[in-house]
Amino acid sequence: MAVSDLAQTSKAGMSARGAHVDVVRLLMLALVAILLLAPLLAGGFLLYSLSLCFANTLAVLSVSMLVRYGGEVSIGHSFFVALGAYAVAIIEHRFGLSIVVSLPLAVLLGAGAGFVFAFPSRRLSGIYLAVATMALALALPEILIGFEKFTGGFEGLYIAQDLLPGMPKALQRYYVALAVLVLVCLALAHFRKSAQGLALLMAQAQPRAAEAMGITRSWARISIFTLSAALAALAGALTGFASSTVSPNSFTFFSGVFLLVGSVVSLNRLSLPAALVGGAFITLVPTYLAQAGDWVPILYGVALVVVTLVANAGDLRRFLPRGMRR
Repeated sequence: MAVSDLAQTSKAGMSARGAHVDVVRLLMLALVAILLLAPLLAGGFLLYSLSLCFANTLAVLSVSMLVRYGGEVSIGHSFFVALGAYAVAIIEHRFGLSIVVSLPLAVLLGAGAGFVFAFPSRRLSGIYLAVATMALALALPEILIGFEKFTGGFEGLYIAQDLLPGMPKALQRYYVALAVLVLVCLALAHFRKSAQGLALLMAQAQPRAAEAMGITRSWARISIFTLSAALAALAGALTGFASSTVSPNSFTFFSGVFLLVGSVVSLNRLSLPAALVGGAFITLVPTYLAQAGDWVPILYGVALVVVTLVANAGDLRRFLPRGMRR
């Protein structure tokens, strides 16, 4: 009798989990459907802002991926974002090739740069790695201005070629960014269940057990930083394509800080809804607060505190008296 009850309980639990998964999938499909139909109602400026929001969401995902799988924080991911953006612009400017060719090249370039940075800093962690990445963000504007022959200096470069000739630019920039974002989220969901993803999580949570299985912490750090940098470069390529221009003003030290802010707001989650919240917070909120003038930093700071507190409401309950915890 007890065994029968246990079996029934187990089946009920599996059914509940299956129903929950189905509900989540339906909500995801509904969200994607809404985003697909948004251009029918959105104006030109909102469409442009959403295109940039999708690109920035990818950049937020790159930082969240590093936090989730590596347990590390980067302040300098704007370096890899700029690398992807300028790769697309320079390839078009120098060779006349569209984003069809430059996008995968930008991703490879970002992965290579991530590996070059990660290998010598593989033994750094915590605040020391954060400071090392901060050096990238601080040096980036000077690098972009110093190589004026390739980057266009202060004026930057323009990206004029379309991906789909004949289709309005605003629509193709919107849908290309959205399609890549959805595909990346699906890939990250699959990566979470893959052997490689589980190995990286094990190296972070149980380093000694991982080393006993041949998975070293250094290898894990190099791998996740390389993947994260490649994703950041992809985000940069789409940022350049969505905005049609790249310049040093778009990739300052605070750009890297804002990416980290977006990751915090999204709770470092890698799902589409959570990442969109982070991307929207660093893209749409400053845009619509711009009319506040000198109050923008204050209002943005207040919004950041409120969003962070609300998002972490469950974790904050432990500070309440026992009788008030629910």
